[in-house]
Amino acid sequence: MKVLITGFDPFGGEKINPALEAVNALPDNIAGAEVIKIEIPTVFRKSLERIEENIIKYNPDIVISVGQAGGRFDVTPERVAINIDDARIEDNEKNQPLDITIFEDGENAYFSNLPIKAMVKEMKENGIPSAVSNTAGTFVCNHVMYGILYMIDKKYPGVKGGFIHVPYTPAQVIDKPEKPSMSVCDIAKGLELCIKAAVENNEDIKVIGGTIC
Repeated sequence: MKVLITGFDPFGGEKINPALEAVNALPDNIAGAEVIKIEIPTVFRKSLERIEENIIKYNPDIVISVGQAGGRFDVTPERVAINIDDARIEDNEKNQPLDITIFEDGENAYFSNLPIKAMVKEMKENGIPSAVSNTAGTFVCNHVMYGILYMIDKKYPGVKGGFIHVPYTPAQVIDKPEKPSMSVCDIAKGLELCIKAAVENNEDIKVIGGTIC
């Protein structure tokens, strides 16, 4: 089995991207699966082109992309991606699409086919704060998640795919004392546990994981 996992390049002039650092810190084999780690640009369209190039190259069974959602406390597997780009800020090439459909022939939304609740359970049982997220936003993270699931729907049936958001790291909140953070080491541990759960669970588990509002 092969798992393709991607992390974004540094965004907005930053020297590092902690999500990418955590991806690169993963072992090369998890639960018997080969782990292929890829850097992708924080750029609309180009990010999806890079991912598809590597799907074609490696023929993975599972595709997971990882990005950062500053302000979240948990490592959060995403449930759903929507067919819209509505960028509050520019990407790394100064693109800022507003209310643009990602793929005209795509569904209004795609749900992750990863075992997201099993992933959350695995993390919680091993001391990593985690929760299912029901919004991937409308920036490049949602664009990538939607694009992965669109590609699976249209071209790569049988592949599992989805997206995981991770918190700030401590270095990023020095001037944001009100914001939660997590070490790169713990983020990487959480991602490793997510991959383990994805490899070991063909179907998701049914446990409480919804939100009130």
